[in-house]
Amino acid sequence: MKTNKPSKPADKGTKLTVSEPVDLMAFLLAKMGGMSRNSVKSLLSHRQVMVNGTITTQFNAPLKPNDIVVVSSSRGNVELIHPKLKIMYEDEDIIVVEKKEGLLTVSTGKGDEVTAFSILKNYVKKSSPRNRIFVVHRLDRETSGVIMFAKSRDVQLALQENWHRIVTRRVYVALVEGTVEQEKGTIRTWLTENPKSLKIHSSPVDNGGQEAVTHFRRVKYNDQFSLLEIQLETGRKNQIRVHLQGIGHPIAGDKKYGSTLSPIGRLGLHARELTFIHPATKKEVKFGTPVPRSFLNVFH
Repeated sequence: MKTNKPSKPADKGTKLTVSEPVDLMAFLLAKMGGMSRNSVKSLLSHRQVMVNGTITTQFNAPLKPNDIVVVSSSRGNVELIHPKLKIMYEDEDIIVVEKKEGLLTVSTGKGDEVTAFSILKNYVKKSSPRNRIFVVHRLDRETSGVIMFAKSRDVQLALQENWHRIVTRRVYVALVEGTVEQEKGTIRTWLTENPKSLKIHSSPVDNGGQEAVTHFRRVKYNDQFSLLEIQLETGRKNQIRVHLQGIGHPIAGDKKYGSTLSPIGRLGLHARELTFIHPATKKEVKFGTPVPRSFLNVFH
């Protein structure tokens, strides 16, 4: 999946279809009515050229027959630069980002907090005051990794109402305390939330709570810690944190759920991969990020 950042084409623009293999600069020079190379480069640098729905700034990008090139009459979105949030992919329906630890997904209602939502809301409004952002799912403040937002209410509802069918794979990595003896396993319990402490409690039998299923695979381990790959079958609040505490291996740095060690100075949980059926194209797309280096350094 390309990581260039597409955005919705402007109302006024030129749509062109590629008929033979060619690079983008040569194609635009031939099709855009005598424009100079500098003028074409200006279009590219101002993010006004899209290839198959993706903003492209590379002048020698290869084109193939039936590719669709759209040249917008207005400048594209300014690039988002933020130390806690990086855009991995964007089109007219969704934005997929990598969130750093320490950043809330949405506000808790306590003050005027900077969140992933507020950063992206301000970003899309720079292109048009009418643009909006909608929350689809969340990551805890201290969890890093891949998260997706919708750009319309319809897309938000389509994703949320069909989440378990649309999302085909969610993978996390967790740095946990102790040596996990099993190479792989499945944890299935029922979760309830204490309304006063907001802490999630786990029961091995159906107690009227929400069923939660977590699959894990041991990747690395030493005498003090284990690195687990986690695949979610359900996505309940604090599910991974509660389940790993329940098997006696709380996530490193997770004081709320039993951890006493903090080797990396943060919660040892990272959303590494999100694979889903795109709500518009109906094609499966996959977004992944590397395991944080600090997680791996524990085993050196």
